[in-house]
Amino acid sequence: MIPCRFCGATLSEVFADLGVQPLSNAYLHPDQLLEAEPFYPLVAQVCGRCFLVQVPSLVTPEHLFSDYAYFSSYSDSWLAHARDYARAITARLGLGARSQVVEIASNDGYLLQNFREAGIPVLGIEPAANVGAVARERGIETWTTFFGTAAAREIAGRADLLIANNVLAHVPDLNDFVEGLRIALAPQGTITIEFPHLLQLVRHVQFDTIYHEHFSYFSLMTVEKVLDAHGLQVVDVEEIPTHGGSLRVYARHRDAGGGQAILPVPSDPRGQDTQDRQDCLSSTAAVLRKERELGLDRLETYRRFDESVRACKRSLLRFLIGAREKGKRVAGYGAPAKASTLLNYCGARTDLIDYTVDRSAQKQGRFVPGVRIPIHAPEELAATKPDYVLVLAWNLRDEIMGQMAHVRDWGGQFVIPVPLTEVLA
Repeated sequence: MIPCRFCGATLSEVFADLGVQPLSNAYLHPDQLLEAEPFYPLVAQVCGRCFLVQVPSLVTPEHLFSDYAYFSSYSDSWLAHARDYARAITARLGLGARSQVVEIASNDGYLLQNFREAGIPVLGIEPAANVGAVARERGIETWTTFFGTAAAREIAGRADLLIANNVLAHVPDLNDFVEGLRIALAPQGTITIEFPHLLQLVRHVQFDTIYHEHFSYFSLMTVEKVLDAHGLQVVDVEEIPTHGGSLRVYARHRDAGGGQAILPVPSDPRGQDTQDRQDCLSSTAAVLRKERELGLDRLETYRRFDESVRACKRSLLRFLIGAREKGKRVAGYGAPAKASTLLNYCGARTDLIDYTVDRSAQKQGRFVPGVRIPIHAPEELAATKPDYVLVLAWNLRDEIMGQMAHVRDWGGQFVIPVPLTEVLA
């Protein structure tokens, strides 16, 4: 029996059984196509005590993340998200030349470059050597290591702003990681954590965001419990649209005086500070209320999810088989990790999808693991003019359809695969 990685309770409830799958970022080179690939069970379970959704740690983090294929700078909308965040949090916290900003899983420096350009000292902590090297080339101090209590002691109490964007899900030792946050955070510092919201995953059947390198899937109610267990307190939360619907949680040391220090300085003395604190409390309460209304505090909700996953699979396969039988050509856009989960679970190979394209040069010329669909540059779409473009990076659908609007010039149509397959006119 497997224990919950947070509270230790025995896991017995299945959330989504996605069969056996390859590692989602193990893109194949052409000379590997005649070699065997390792496949691992991909079964997400939910803890009946703390409601943390999780997959077992079957592969070490060193194997998953030491050489990484994902570079944040390839998404224009993500870069804009980073600029907006850096501008807003700098003003909100009054950051300046005497502040210290630390980002965990800092990738290629896409976010920290905004603080550095504003004259604010930065430090990135990034386990992938190939990605961290790009950040250092940009002049951003970056440590190549995994974050936890050991790394945190090297910067104990120094982080005025500690950023953990889309990394909490990637942590197998959750308690060690969050204790590291507590250690690294300055006494009056602020942590911001962004993560895909479990509420959106359940509501919109985003099962393809489940893969081996995503060890955990979070609701706000569970994140509050995890942080509280390590002396950290949620003082504000924002719902943001990234990754199909995410939360940005603001947290501080429990004894740091509540949410006051992270709020903007009031422009007049008529009680705006009090109103801001009330807004923080009400936003947190509103998200928790939405989670309870969806049933994220009841096991029955999690037990029903697997049937929604199967319905999504049937819907996509009906479309792909129907398109092929009519002599239509289908190509994909994007080769994110979620594409591997979706296509392997559905068994969709080159008999149904000719190829996919991706802006990342690191993925071009390689193949999606398991299903072995070739990955080309985006220009391949204009060269071959497929009838349908299946948007596999559906979280960037608006950005992709805007950039690839010329697909409609030859009568091509975009297709969104989740929660049920939809052909867009």
